[in-house]
Order: sequence, then C-alpha cells, then structure tokens
Amino acid sequence: MKFETESKLLTAFNFSSLTDIVMLLLIFFLLTSQFVITTGVQVKLPKSETSETVNENQFIVTITKTNDIYFGSERISLGELADKIIKFPDQQREKNLVIKADKEVPIEILIKVIDIAKSSGINKFTIATEKESI
Repeated sequence: MKFETESKLLTAFNFSSLTDIVMLLLIFFLLTSQFVITTGVQVKLPKSETSETVNENQFIVTITKTNDIYFGSERISLGELADKIIKFPDQQREKNLVIKADKEVPIEILIKVIDIAKSSGINKFTIATEKESI
C-alpha cells in the first residue's frame, strides 16, 4: 500500500503551541520566584505593624540569639565594631545604621552596639522588624 503526500507550503502559522510554551514559562517563573532566599545572617526579628523594607546597601549590624555580632556578613566581636565603622568614609558613616537583632537578644547587648556606633560617628539608627501579619 502506497500513501501519497502532498507537498504544500504552509500558508498560516499556528500560534497555539507558542502560546502554550509562553504560558508554561510564565508559570515556571512565578513558582520559582517564591524560592528566592534572602542572603545574610538569619535572625527572627520582632514583629511590628509599621515595618518598612530595608535597603541592603546600608550599614547592617546583625545580632543573633547566641549574641554573635555580624557587620554585613562578617562575624566580628563587640570590640571590633568601632574599628569596622571608623574604616568607612565619612559620607557613608552619615548614613543610617540598621540593627537586625534577634527577638531573644537582651536589650543590654543592643544598647552596647548603639553606644559603640555613636562613639564611632553614627547618629541615625534603625532597628529592623518584620511586618506583622494580621
């Protein structure tokens, strides 16, 4: 049995397969964007109703619940904090210091960090919180 084939030129392009591919890519990117993990030291921040987003280009000092202190992503001691702040140029030291302290950190450690930063020339402070879900 012999089949005959016609060799016609395709006159119209069918966009249905292209639309399916675009929709699958859209679903893929929407689902995988939920898996973006924030970098840096992980702490459980206290909750607040008026929480705002933090610019990652600011000075960030993180205090974990084990009282470890991080300047950016570098672990330092409390005594080294002043040296790290002083090494930055004056125009950067005029910026806001963001303190990300775990909710279990004693207030005493937080006050020591603020005192060291003030003595190093920083006058603006923000204590980071998480947006409270209602």
